[in-house]
Amino acid sequence: MIGIGEYRVGSFPMMTIGLGSCIGLTLYDESLKAGAMVHIMLPDSSGRTDRPGKYADTAIPLLLNELSKLGSRKGSSIVAKMAGGACMFEYFGANLNIGERNAERVKNILKDHGIKLVAEDCGGKVGRSVTFIPSNHGKFTIRRADGTTCDL
Repeated sequence: MIGIGEYRVGSFPMMTIGLGSCIGLTLYDESLKAGAMVHIMLPDSSGRTDRPGKYADTAIPLLLNELSKLGSRKGSSIVAKMAGGACMFEYFGANLNIGERNAERVKNILKDHGIKLVAEDCGGKVGRSVTFIPSNHGKFTIRRADGTTCDL
């Protein structure tokens, strides 16, 4: 189980729950049959270094570094999938757009690192939970708070 700002790396099953405006991001290296998952809360760290998994700008380089320790090489066949980024705060009188900003920031950072985003389920107004199974070809299953489930 991966909480807010936490991450895991390996070939074992991983899960994160309660993705509202947060992003559940996975990186999968087919050649290693291993991957990484992080629960990103905010788009930018603004220089903070205390919890690198909490911010998009520090989480992605962190995951890439951890995957390299397992043998992943720059330019390898790493692919990304993500879910979350819902609009959860418009009920307070203002749309803070945190979910949209999180999703856009993650996409830009992935592009900067040359990582292909092969699937996503972002936006809307419903929370999500994600299960990631690297040993099963990077299986990525989303369970939405509305009761629907899908594999990406």
